[in-house]
Amino acid sequence: MISRFESGGCRRYSQVCPVAVVAAGCPCRPVGSKLVITEVLAAALADSLRELQVEIAVSEIQMERPALREHGDWSSNVALVTAKKIGRNPRELAEELVKAVESESVDLIERMEVAGPGFINFYLSPRWLHDVLIKVLTEGEAGYARLDMGSGQSINLEFVSANPTGPLHAGGGRWGAYGDSLARIFRRCGYQTFTEYYVNDRGLQTELFGASLIARRDDTVLPEDGYAGEYVAEWASEMPTDVDPVEWGRERALADVEKSLASMNVEFDHWASESALVESGAMEATMAELRAAGWVDEREGATWLRTSAFGDEKDRVLVKSDGEPTYFVPDISYHHEKFGRGDLVIDVLGADHHGYVPRMSAAMQMLGHPQGSYEAIIGQNVTLVKEGQEIKLSKRTGTMVEVSELIEAVGPDVARFAYLLQSIDSRQTIDIDVLSKQANENPVYYVQYAHARIAAVGREAASRGIERAPLSSIDVELLTQERELELLRCLSALPEILEIAARDRAPHRVATWLRELAAAFHGFYHDCPVLRSDVESSLQQARLWLVESARVGFAIGLDLLGLAAPEQM
Repeated sequence: MISRFESGGCRRYSQVCPVAVVAAGCPCRPVGSKLVITEVLAAALADSLRELQVEIAVSEIQMERPALREHGDWSSNVALVTAKKIGRNPRELAEELVKAVESESVDLIERMEVAGPGFINFYLSPRWLHDVLIKVLTEGEAGYARLDMGSGQSINLEFVSANPTGPLHAGGGRWGAYGDSLARIFRRCGYQTFTEYYVNDRGLQTELFGASLIARRDDTVLPEDGYAGEYVAEWASEMPTDVDPVEWGRERALADVEKSLASMNVEFDHWASESALVESGAMEATMAELRAAGWVDEREGATWLRTSAFGDEKDRVLVKSDGEPTYFVPDISYHHEKFGRGDLVIDVLGADHHGYVPRMSAAMQMLGHPQGSYEAIIGQNVTLVKEGQEIKLSKRTGTMVEVSELIEAVGPDVARFAYLLQSIDSRQTIDIDVLSKQANENPVYYVQYAHARIAAVGREAASRGIERAPLSSIDVELLTQERELELLRCLSALPEILEIAARDRAPHRVATWLRELAAAFHGFYHDCPVLRSDVESSLQQARLWLVESARVGFAIGLDLLGLAAPEQM
């Protein structure tokens, strides 16, 4: 049997690299932006299992952060998984593994415990957190938690795409905050990301909107199913008499939508237009491709696409019996075109679009795009609450709550962060009264105030003539207080959180992490004085650098969510 540790390797933790990972390089190496401590722990478990005549690859051993701090820094269920395969009691196997790993005196591990039916919990030495501090500070905002998951892959991400028939509703604001944040996360993970907004500027709804503007301007009866609400009359009063009302209404609505989104720091790389798509001849070209591939049928006087062959519940009509194409035709053409701007095409859609996904996925496969290269994320709606009551109607539209009303009530940063606090697939309730408070119960205030406190520490240090010494001269091992270590634990989690957020399309994971980082910093700020006169100089310097590492973490996290990092509040 080869010794667990080979001589001449990395001695960062007073031992050399586990043999199971030494071939790939030092396990303390950064992969992407991750300090792969989990590989060290997994390798130690794998080697101990081999001593028990159980072969397992390091990559098969799952390491997770326990939900509760008292359960350690990392935890593994490897004994539970392995015991089933070899007919052993999982807790007994876990206890044997703990003894085997502890017998090697791995300096990185302070202690280990078996919990429940066979979970193995690791309690690590503060040294790994001190190394996290150095890593955050040396890589900085540009390098820390910058991953290479994408490996040059490209993503086309479409979101919001509301019809140009009025102001953006509160749900559209949620799609905007979500989509823009997801794009930022993808980019930091190494994906080339292209964002766009699709303008549905043809068809009955735009015609009705134009007719509604004329009716309001000329004080005549609204058309059947026309657009009501104060905003129509307001916009109609601005509309010149010598313009096409459909075109003018479209541009007016888009300007309003763009303004609302821009106020929340949401922008797009490209604004696509259905009318431009039709004029380009792309629809006819796409239909020709589908026919040539043999997926189009003529029956019952209509033209059908055999989407059921790819798992859709039924075939879909492309051209109705009166010769009018359905909305599905330009949508197929548009998505086909989007693959020229991304290897993976992702739509962020509203809650009423579940049935849309299988038919579009089928159409894309018919056109030669690989299964899985089209993806749809279905979001849920937003409810606004004020004074304990749901706000059901907009002052201007009479039918919906506008995102501009939320922004006006609480501010753009607060609105954006509120949208990002929950998973996009869960219905959201936003309490305007809570978000209007300058208090810790307001989540964005709590987070941004932590960053402002960091800036205040820097200003106070400068006013006293205190400068940070070179990082190379700092004794990081002086940072042993639990508040200091908890702050570093939180910073160490960012690369992992970012990877999960990209993989699961979950910006709310970054929002949750920011709140945890804020809690850790506020606790540190309260319990660990930095500039107080009785703090020894070398400890003061270590804490000043710890404060700077927290600033780096906040700067990265806030930027990922498109939020400001205020210096004062």
